[in-house]
This record gives sequence, structure tokens and C-alpha cells, in this order.
Amino acid sequence: MKSLNRLFRPKTIAVVGGGAWCRLVIEQCQKMGFDGVIWPVHPKAEELAGLPVYRDIASLPGAPDATFVGVNRFATIEVVRDLAAREAGGAVCFASGFLEAQAEDAEGAELQVQLLEAAGEMPILGPNCYGFINYLDGALLWPDQHGGKRVETGVALITQSSNIAINLTMQTRGLPIAYVVAAGNQAQSGIAEIGEALLEDDRVTALGLHIEGFGDLRAFEALAAKARALGKPIIALKVGKSAEAQAATVSHTASLAGGDAGASALLARLGIPRLEDLPAFLETLKLLHVTGPLASNRLGSISCSGGEASLAADTAHALPVVFPPLNDSQSTNLRAALGPMVALANPLDYHTYIWRDTEAMIRAFSAMMDPSLAMTLLVVDFPRGDRCSASDWDCAIDAAIGTHQATGGNVAMVATLPELLPEAVAEKLMAAGVVPFCGLREALTACAAASQPLPNDAAPLLLPTPTVEPSLIPEAEAKLRLSDYGLRVPQSIQAKSPGAARAAAADIGFPVVLKGEGIAHKSEVGAVVLGLTTGSDVSTAASQMPAQHFLVEEMVPGAVAELLIGVVKDPAHGFVLTLAAGGTLTEILQDSASLLLPASEASIEAALEGLKIAPILAGFRGRPGANRAAILAAIKAVQAYVLAEAEGLEEIEINPLLCTPDDAVAADALMRRKDFMR
Repeated sequence: MKSLNRLFRPKTIAVVGGGAWCRLVIEQCQKMGFDGVIWPVHPKAEELAGLPVYRDIASLPGAPDATFVGVNRFATIEVVRDLAAREAGGAVCFASGFLEAQAEDAEGAELQVQLLEAAGEMPILGPNCYGFINYLDGALLWPDQHGGKRVETGVALITQSSNIAINLTMQTRGLPIAYVVAAGNQAQSGIAEIGEALLEDDRVTALGLHIEGFGDLRAFEALAAKARALGKPIIALKVGKSAEAQAATVSHTASLAGGDAGASALLARLGIPRLEDLPAFLETLKLLHVTGPLASNRLGSISCSGGEASLAADTAHALPVVFPPLNDSQSTNLRAALGPMVALANPLDYHTYIWRDTEAMIRAFSAMMDPSLAMTLLVVDFPRGDRCSASDWDCAIDAAIGTHQATGGNVAMVATLPELLPEAVAEKLMAAGVVPFCGLREALTACAAASQPLPNDAAPLLLPTPTVEPSLIPEAEAKLRLSDYGLRVPQSIQAKSPGAARAAAADIGFPVVLKGEGIAHKSEVGAVVLGLTTGSDVSTAASQMPAQHFLVEEMVPGAVAELLIGVVKDPAHGFVLTLAAGGTLTEILQDSASLLLPASEASIEAALEGLKIAPILAGFRGRPGANRAAILAAIKAVQAYVLAEAEGLEEIEINPLLCTPDDAVAADALMRRKDFMR
């Protein structure tokens, strides 16, 4: 496929069709001041929106850079074929009734195949697609209302939902939008490819993605690499829960890695912060447009009310941001600026006696600024303009701008209520390099997202293999296979009867563990007994188990903690590695972290440190800690097996991994896979 750049930055636009949609496309380009050429195409009309009409694509004076194809699905295929023959720059396919309609119309899937064949190497958006708006050049291949305006620079937005795209253009938060693209069916051009093309425009400062599903994982890796090379941040609002990741529910791992754990792990690996709602999504883009990524999550807060200072502190409490205590320099400078009557703290209530004194406000605000802070937030809510006068708030606007100019640091003005920062004020602040935040929680969420560290994993993802009908591998066999890759497992002997189990226990030496084989959740059905110390105890326990075959193992004493190591193949995102509190705590604590394979040692270490049981692993209240090197070796052994034996593998679970001061031993192993003849 050729580059999308010609399509998104056209000099010549063709509009095919005569309906109201096509007329609106032309009129919006005219209204927005598009300075290129527009060619309406219709077999019978003489004029459309005041422009002369051409009979067909062959009649056009040249090959159009971008074409809006606003005809039915059958005619769309023919128009796209004609455009490709003329080597046009690309097309927006507005018509529906293709692959998205296959549940109701068997013909839809075949028509999409025909559409792709007709396009060949020519880029297309859609089908079932509204198209795009280029607010930089006034080029709108967009058959509906929108709320944007021309800008010199701004952020780019891509969504799979045309309605969400419309809503995003209607924001009144002062966010300058450079592009809006609705991806539609993504039959040919996916979100990642579109994103690469938009990032290549020097006027685009950041990219926001609304994602329902990822599709081509390699394309998203390429997008993330392009963004890093260009120094432009990407954020995402990922919706939907991954039903694919929940297909296997035999183990705890499948439950923990279900939902959209794979999606979160993928975005984290790519260095794309994930937002959970549209307001925070827009506020984060606003921050990134002005400052780019933040160097840290250390913030300062200034307000003229103790209530607002407390609100800022409490709101930040549940978010990964911090308000560090004032250092000596800040305290000295603030005392000089505010006098002895103000209690100095961060967040700071500076009182109101310097209000209207812009220079005094700048001195106070600047005194809070420190190189150790990534952002300083000035909390100011404006009165509603229809009933009140906001003229008395001009000093706050001037002080915010003056503080940024005086210090060169990152400054934001924050309205605790989103509606109490007028759009005109937001635009003025943004033009001066001050971030105008609509909403306190949104502001703090944006700062957390913008300070997300870069990923540690640079290796290509292990792509999901084709789904198979797996078998449950016997525990002893599963442990043997994993031990070949370095996993430490207990000494064990398989037994086909209670008597044989008794003899095996004598050979291993007491105490022992007895397990019934062929059962996934052994503890739930009484198929595992620990600490058996005599032969009769072993044979009695075996006779009471719901199993015909048994596994006798050595007891591993002295466990500091128990971990779960699991891998589930998620068809949408790759192989998800889950690390969690293990044993009986797995379901109680729901304490887990997910990574995608292959995972670097640094990523694994960070995931372990993020678990609630991390203090126990490190040694809690004078108790011995677990052997971290042995734990890492166990995780790496599981990863090594998956990387080497991915074909046919659906799931692995080690639960528990017994973590002692000296070792890490897999007490139980579950494996589901299909073995192929080699």
C-alpha cells in the first residue's frame, strides 16, 4: 500500500455522488477555507454546491489526491477501481454493507474482498467510514457536522467510531485539533498505519487513539517506534473487554489475565498511556500538546482556599502522582513572598490577600516552582459567564502566564469543576504555554499519564499462534518439560495405586506431598494432601482421593511466600505472563501484574515490586526474604519454554511457586497444549 500522506494532505479533492452527504463535504471544505481544487463527480448533475460536475473519474482533469466516495456499496467498488487505475492518492469509502454486515448479509464479506482487490495499492479508509478532517489545511472529507476550526498546530485523533469522532470535535476545552480520522472497517488502512501517517506531519504534536481492537500487532509496534523516533507521544482510550483472553478458564491464570489485561500490557509495553474516559483523554492530550511528556510525577499545587488544597491532596491520593514536601528553597522564597501569616505546605493555600496584585501573585507562584517539580498547578475556578462577571479573574490569568514566563517551568491552571474554565480563557492560556485543565481529577490523571515511564521491553512481541484444541498435560510431564528449561521442581515419583504411592513415599523420604493426577483444581476436590509422614498416611490418603493415578513429591520446607507464574495465549494481544500472589491467596488478594512475552528482566522486576506481597518477598519485619534470583530464574524458565514451544501452547500455570530464602520451587504445574508430530 502506498503512503497515506497524499490522502490526508490533499491539494485536489474529488467528491463522488450527488446526495446531501456529498454536498455537505464540498460546502464544509469551502467554509473552512480549503485552498485546493474540488471536483464533484456525478453522471447526471450539472452543478453541485456551485461547482461544475464531471461525469465520471475518467473525465477529471487529473488524478485526485483524496476522494470522498458517497455512493452505494456496489458503485463504490467500481469508483475505487477507476480511482486506482488513475493512480489517485486515496479514497474515503462512506458506504456500509460490507464485512460489518456479514451477520445480516452474506454478500457483505465478499463485497469487501472485491473492494480491496479494486483498490490494489491505492489507500482507502473504511468502508463504513465518515472519513477525516484536516483542520490544518481545511480539507474535510466529512459528511456531517463538526465543531472544530482551523489551527496551525494541534493533536491528531483516530477512532473506530464516527459518532465519537464527532463528539470529540465538539469539545470546548481549548484543545487544538489538527486531524480527526474515523477508521471505519479498517479493511485496508488500520489505526496504526493511519497514526504513522499523521505523526509524520510536523504540525502534529501528539496522537490520541480510541481503540476497540488492535488487529495487526506488528503495525502497532511500528507506530510506537515511529512515535519514539519523532519524539511525539501517543495515548489511548481502549474500550471493550477481551473475550478471547477468557476462552480458557481452567486455571487462576486465565481468570487473572482475562478481561483486558492483555490490552493493558500491550499498551504499557508500547509506551502508550491508557486513559479510562474521554475527559481525561482530552485533558492528557492538552497537556502533551503544551509540554510533551513530564519528567516525573512530582507536582506542586497552589490555591487560595484550604478546601481546594485539601481536595487536591485527597484527589491525588489514589493516583500515581505525589505532592512532595516543600524544600528549604521553596519555603524561604514563599515566606518572603507571602509573609508570616500563611502556613506553608504543598498543596499550598496562599490565602486571598494578594488577589488582584498580579506581581505579588507571580512572586508567590514562582516561589513554589522548583526544578524537582514536573508541573505546578494553579487551582482557579471562574464564575459562570451568563450570570456573573469574570473580570476580577484577569489577574489570575496574567499571573499564570507571568509565572511561566518568569520561571520557564511547566504551569497549569486547573478548574476543579470542568465547566468553570471558559473556552476563551483556555485558548489564551494555551497560546501562552500554560496548560488549561478542565477538572481536578482529570488534571491529576493527565499528569500521571504524561509521566508514565518508557517501556523496558524493546524485543518484538511473541505473536499469538493459531488456536488449538489443547489437552491437559499430566502434572509430572508438565514439570519435566519445564525443568528442561531450568525450572526447579521437587523430586517426584508417579504411582498407579495407593500401595505404589506408599512405596514411592518411602523412596523419596518423609514428609511428602500426595496428589491425584489428571485434576486441574486439586485442592478444591481433596486431590492434594501435604505433610504426610508415614506410609499408612500415604496409602489412606490415596484411597480417599477422586483419582486412579498419583504423584508423590518431596515437601519443600521454609517457604517465605507463594507466587503464581502463569502464561495464557490471548489471541488478540499475544502471550500474557501473569505474576501474582499464589497458593490460597490467589483468589483472595487478586494481587497480580501482567506482561507480554518476551519480557525483559527489568520489566519482570518492576512487576514483582508492584505486587502487594512484595514486602513479604523482600523480608517483612525482620523475617527472612525470598531468594529474588531464584524467583527470576523460575520466571525466565517458564518464559524460555513458551518462546521455544509456543506452537500448540494455550496455557501454563505454576501455582504455587514456593519461595524460600534459598530457592524457588514449582510445587504444582498445569499445562494445556496440543503436541504436533515433528
